[in-house]
Amino acid sequence: MKAYLSGSSDVLADVRTDEDRGLSASEAKSRLEQHGFNKLDEGEKTPLWKRFFAQMADPMIIMLIVAAVVSAAVGIYEGGSEGFADVGIILFVVILNSVLGVVQESKAEQALEALQEMAAAQSKVIRDGRIVTVPSAELVPGDIVVLEAGDSVPADCRILESASMKIEEAALTGESVAVEKHANALVIPEGEDDIPLGDRKNMCYMGSVVVYGRGKAVVVGTGMDTEMGKIADALAKAEDEQTPLQIKLAELSRILTILVVGISAVIILLGMIKNGGLAFFGDIGLVLDTFMVAVSLAVAAIPEGLAAVVTIVLSIGVTKMSHHNAIIRKLTAVETLGCTQLICSDKTGTLTQNKMTVVRHEGEDMDALVRTMALCSDAKWDDIAQEAVGEPTEAALVADAAKLGFTTRDLEASRPRIGEAPFDSGRKMMSVVVRSRSGKITQHTKGAPD
Repeated sequence: MKAYLSGSSDVLADVRTDEDRGLSASEAKSRLEQHGFNKLDEGEKTPLWKRFFAQMADPMIIMLIVAAVVSAAVGIYEGGSEGFADVGIILFVVILNSVLGVVQESKAEQALEALQEMAAAQSKVIRDGRIVTVPSAELVPGDIVVLEAGDSVPADCRILESASMKIEEAALTGESVAVEKHANALVIPEGEDDIPLGDRKNMCYMGSVVVYGRGKAVVVGTGMDTEMGKIADALAKAEDEQTPLQIKLAELSRILTILVVGISAVIILLGMIKNGGLAFFGDIGLVLDTFMVAVSLAVAAIPEGLAAVVTIVLSIGVTKMSHHNAIIRKLTAVETLGCTQLICSDKTGTLTQNKMTVVRHEGEDMDALVRTMALCSDAKWDDIAQEAVGEPTEAALVADAAKLGFTTRDLEASRPRIGEAPFDSGRKMMSVVVRSRSGKITQHTKGAPD
């Protein structure tokens, strides 16, 4: 059933749970075994040895390996040490290139794993009639989740109760403005097949964040059964394309291959002309000497150091990006990012921080202005994270006040709120009444100028 088209009681009956008591611990454990952990599937890790040899699949590296084999053959034929010296140099370059690539990618993956462990979320759920905190990965369909401002939505849920709850769904819809949620069943508009994800106002989805108010919801989808899981599945099935650098190197490899074959053919042809045409092939020693000359010239045409230089330069780029808090998993992605000329986006903030920021003030008493904006707000300043948590517009005002030294904790301690009139669409304002330490009562209001 589509939870957003059904009433709350029907959804609760479908997932076999109770709004007030939630699931029992034993039932939750049973469902966890049935549905699995509430997390997206991770790609199968490639063994280290496979990753090492995968680095050698590059056309330029293959050419170097062929050159090494040919150099070894030349060395064996001539009985000298020069050919083997070339083999050693080429193999050193190939191995160094593969080691650098594997090490850099391993560092990136370790950093990503560390970030995932740090971001391991906890959720407040009702089980056996009590509110308990459990790892979000252990949520199952039927769990009753309690949501408050600042919480990440841990799974796809049907909202049962909403107290002015607003959720930011930019990760799924690209819409940076928070969406106000309710608990009523929806109806498909006439002439439409379904309701678009962004218009399902009685649902909340994994990957979104509660920015205002509070609510209660029942989990209807976890892990890969969520909307975020569908995106992850589509990405996993997408074919990897070559980067511009890989395309150019492959083109260079083709040109060098043609050049090498051409040089060899010309040398052998000249040997034939010089030594009596087809009679040339009657002298095996002469044929081998001419072939070795052709091979030596061909090997000399291959730039042995190019692959190592490219890998080292890309590694330097990855290191510099890490200093700017950007983790690059694949070395070639650095060059791709560097040659990007145009990024198309429907909203400027979606690809940056998805945050509103105060850029200008107007008023005679600036301190009084920012104090009012911070006091007349339900967003809070987090001293530890050094950021505001709450509805985006209010969070921008609270963050601006904090920059000027007025944090919500200090303001609320010196001017506790004793009354309020929440924002509504009719009044288009929010008002709070506070009492100072001296006993003076002041009203602070923010809203539409009209």
